Amino acid sequence: MLVGVPCNSNGNPLDPESEAPVAETKDSTDWTPFSNRLEFETAEFLFKRVKMSAGNIDILCNLWGASLDEFGAEPPFSGHRDLYSKIDAIPVGGIPWQSTAFKYDGPRPDGVKPPKWMENEYEIWFRDPRLLFKTMLENRDFHGSFDYAPFRQYDNKGNRHYEQLMSGDWAWKQAVRTFSLLSESLC
Repeated sequence: MLVGVPCNSNGNPLDPESEAPVAETKDSTDWTPFSNRLEFETAEFLFKRVKMSAGNIDILCNLWGASLDEFGAEPPFSGHRDLYSKIDAIPVGGIPWQSTAFKYDGPRPDGVKPPKWMENEYEIWFRDPRLLFKTMLENRDFHGSFDYAPFRQYDNKGNRHYEQLMSGDWAWKQAVRTFSLLSESLC
């Protein structure tokens, strides 16, 4: 028998009577780092909903700007770089950006010049995935939006489906213990 017991960050079971911590409430007029609702919703539409290309974002911003010239106004963004820099500035729980450089160090082809990707150094920018995930779990805006516990999913023929990280074997092995092991740790 398998049981799911909510635990704290140290793996200790939580008291079922304890209340969840209250998340900080954000002012409904705070669109940080966007100046206003129009900027926010434009960014969400272009980047998230329609996944518009950088070139098309630039064309749209130019057309939008041209339509506002006679009023002395400007569009929400001057182009894709302006839009992307605002998106990148969205505060994510104070988790800082980090970078690392890497270069291929595996075998190279004999007798021919290796491809450029084998010789070039690449820089990757990222935020710590574990801290991002922790921040998502703490954010009530994500409540009910994703699976945070491992699960196994089967169709009506008994075939297993792997569609999400938490439906895979890795997540299952990280979190699921048999009842006998769990009861021993609770004693």
